[in-house]
Amino acid sequence: MNKTVEVLPDQPALVARALELILSKLETAIEQRGRFSIALSGGSTPKPLYEAIANQKLPWDKIHIFWGDERYVPPDHPDSNELMTRRAWLDHVDIPAANIHPVPTLEANPELAAAKYEQQLKEFFNSSGVEFPSLDVILLGMGDDAHTASLFPHTEALKVRDRLVTVGNKDGNPRISFTYPFINAASSVIFLVAGANKRPALAQVFAPVADDFTYPSRLIQPQGELWWLLDAAAGLELQD
Repeated sequence: MNKTVEVLPDQPALVARALELILSKLETAIEQRGRFSIALSGGSTPKPLYEAIANQKLPWDKIHIFWGDERYVPPDHPDSNELMTRRAWLDHVDIPAANIHPVPTLEANPELAAAKYEQQLKEFFNSSGVEFPSLDVILLGMGDDAHTASLFPHTEALKVRDRLVTVGNKDGNPRISFTYPFINAASSVIFLVAGANKRPALAQVFAPVADDFTYPSRLIQPQGELWWLLDAAAGLELQD
């Protein structure tokens, strides 16, 4: 694992750096394999990043969009990560509908939705073996409880190691989430973390010893690159 921690002055600088990184990964992936795959996160921090990507002139037909997690709500629900992304980015660019791979949240139950999304991922990567397929970039946030995607402290989702997608649980509400081993199979994982309220969790995530099930972001140790992009408020105590 190649781990890099960068503390940026403020949120606009955080977004600019994330944009720079993603565009670089995109260019390399398309050069090498003819397509670029990215899994997105929800929340307020990446929204300006999505708006910035929408303003780029990119080969949209070669870009494939996934989501690392999703609330189990219809795609037009105000809490939907997919809806936020469409409004900030996807509705404004000429990307083929077939290149957008949303989490299927209209199934009979969350377990079925997770299984269906996993199948979609396997088909996209033509993967049937024991090795997990590798997305080019997975974008993650982190909550002040150190959760990432929908991998919350002390939940069953943290124990799932043999699947790509599982059902997360937030206060009794189901979420569909990538598993941490699937996240760890990515070529690049990029955390975007902003705000002073994240400092206590970050201290535990970066500590030499702490409990992974209490601070789930510790479980993210990808085979490829790991980028932690923090704004100054979040990263104050991690600066050299």
